[in-house]
Amino acid sequence: METSVVDVPERGRFEIRLGDRVVGLASYHVEDGTMALPHTEVDPSMGGRGIGSALVAGVLAAARERGVTVLPYCSFVRHYIEQHPEVLDLVAEADRPQFGLATADH
Repeated sequence: METSVVDVPERGRFEIRLGDRVVGLASYHVEDGTMALPHTEVDPSMGGRGIGSALVAGVLAAARERGVTVLPYCSFVRHYIEQHPEVLDLVAEADRPQFGLATADH
């Protein structure tokens, strides 16, 4: 069954769905061109299937489409960004030290 990442702005979150079942979510708040990402969670029964990574990839793709930077307060999002340097540019260079993320000149 196919997963899809869906923005649910009235609930302040993205959901990842397996068919019509919500199996994970990432809460967010956008202000002044920045998307704060404080929390993600995935249904424990879905662990180890890449659901969390697919969710974060979808959220970061949406951030890129919207032209906003991200504040990865959630440790899972930070870890994803560390593992996928091609998305590091979504975190403003000035914000990277706060999250322990390398800047472009390191």
